[in-house]
Amino acid sequence: MPLILVTNDDGISSTGIKMLARALTSVGEVYVVAPETEQSAVSHALTLHRPLRPHEVDTNTFCVNGTPTDCVIIAVNKLLPRRPDIVISGINHGGNLGDDITYSGTVAAAMEGMILGIPSMAVSLVTDYTDNGDFHKSESRFVAAAEYAAVLSKKILAKGLPKDTLLNINVPDTEKINGVKITKQGKLAYDGAIRELSDPRGRTCYWIGGGIPQWEPGEKTDLDAVRNGYISITPVHLDLTNYEAMKYIEEKWEK
Repeated sequence: MPLILVTNDDGISSTGIKMLARALTSVGEVYVVAPETEQSAVSHALTLHRPLRPHEVDTNTFCVNGTPTDCVIIAVNKLLPRRPDIVISGINHGGNLGDDITYSGTVAAAMEGMILGIPSMAVSLVTDYTDNGDFHKSESRFVAAAEYAAVLSKKILAKGLPKDTLLNINVPDTEKINGVKITKQGKLAYDGAIRELSDPRGRTCYWIGGGIPQWEPGEKTDLDAVRNGYISITPVHLDLTNYEAMKYIEEKWEK
């Protein structure tokens, strides 16, 4: 029976991780190792300045006082009975599209699994990028995303993934899913993402977040798929090298 490691960045008590773990019991033996509190937007952070303590909160279920990346490292090396066959991170409450991939703790957990040589994927329910702006909290939407994650996990276990590749899955928050599309990462910027405030003593402080996403148009992007009611599957790898820039520098700088 496959051994499945489930984690997230929304924390051990989130609806998404509970629905995901439940759906995956039909696929294999599930272990849940997740942060004890929300760790959204921590990216690939590691905790190096204090000890990490896992606590068993239920059968095969642990919380850790650390980041999603911490959870994967500790789970694989210390908590699981053997090396997992797949790492699945999610279900995140909100999309991880475009440049948000670089901030996402959800994607980072899957990335750590990939680095460890384990087939991995991140799953998000896009509750914040719908065209009509609705913010659904219905568990049924998480159930649908979890069921698709279970189907996809079977495919990954059976057929594998290319080396050094994880899958970033974004599921639209809609009653009718039109299908699945293989996509590329979109491009976005946030307008008004930093707000200047005053604390009770009149001192200036800043709050990051809450800006309006501005997307660059593009075909076959993750956002384009989700906006049109499709599940987006984006293959992601860790190599950040800009090969076109290498060629440009080699050709232009030597002249």
